[in-house]
Amino acid sequence: MEKLKLAVIFGGMSTEHDVSIVSGSSVLKNLNKDKYDITPIYIDQNGDWFLYTKNLNEIEIPEVGEQPTELESISNPIEILKKVDVVFPVLHGLYGEDGTIQGLFELLKIPYVGCRVLGSSLCMDKAYTKVVLDKAKINQAQYAYIRKFDDKYILVDDEFNESILDIEELCEKVIDKCGLPVFVKPSNSGSSVGINKAKDKEQLKNAIEYASKFDKKIVIEENINAREVECAVIGNEIVEASCVGEILPAEDFYSFDAKYKNAESRVVIPANLDESISEEIRKTAIKAFKAVDGKGLSRVDFFVEKETNKIYLNEINTLPGFTTISMYPQLWEKCGKGYSELLDELIENALNF
Repeated sequence: MEKLKLAVIFGGMSTEHDVSIVSGSSVLKNLNKDKYDITPIYIDQNGDWFLYTKNLNEIEIPEVGEQPTELESISNPIEILKKVDVVFPVLHGLYGEDGTIQGLFELLKIPYVGCRVLGSSLCMDKAYTKVVLDKAKINQAQYAYIRKFDDKYILVDDEFNESILDIEELCEKVIDKCGLPVFVKPSNSGSSVGINKAKDKEQLKNAIEYASKFDKKIVIEENINAREVECAVIGNEIVEASCVGEILPAEDFYSFDAKYKNAESRVVIPANLDESISEEIRKTAIKAFKAVDGKGLSRVDFFVEKETNKIYLNEINTLPGFTTISMYPQLWEKCGKGYSELLDELIENALNF
């Protein structure tokens, strides 16, 4: 049987470049080499495209921060892409998970794994994800949405009225709405990059200024005394949800370092939750995925309040990590889908969209 021509793209220009290298290497290592004719493509942090020429049977999973070296420059990426049957973009964050490269695939009429342009761009932007989830009546933490404007900030209220404020006024408004402590996040970022927890007004000011280095749009959320759990979804119109896993971060919250550099962080699959709570999370994950026009796959993250078991949706990741420690493949493995089988299903869904 003729092999399917598959391009795997990894790296990219986002702050998650290094994680994408590990995810991409994991995918390349676990793909069925008898089934696919694989073209590995690496995008560096400047946006230059390269063929990854390492023997696919010799690929090992690198540490976060290690860069590929066996590269051959691509002068015409479109020419390469037009020769394949399907693309698997293992790209996290901006320029990979935000609808931009998905738009390129749409223009070239090439099938690809994952969410389409709308779902990708919507879920990349935390502020606008919240707007849609509000409309879907899905419970979320109290939040404030702001934009950086020169040396001032624009506070956008629940009806999208805007107020231009300095940092002192802004902090007062945020504390009035969300209390303390709060989490301050760039609206367009991933892998917890740029996120800080602020316990007082001074920390809040610093966290807002720090987050604005990553994005001009910022989301600030109330702190919930909660367990952090995650659910994986897969499918197009017919969507399946995995069991629920729990994150036990080694640090105060699941920061970039806690995810990828602190061996004390761990996951529990399945999470030790009442079946009724797990089932509600799974149903909500599917509802949220459909509400944002999700296709292919996503990982949906939740909080479960410790005292009440109330469920809050945290965020939706349309191209979750595929590293060996990533929750998405681990959740499906616990459900009986091995890594290679999972990749086959994702690629099949892309072809049958």
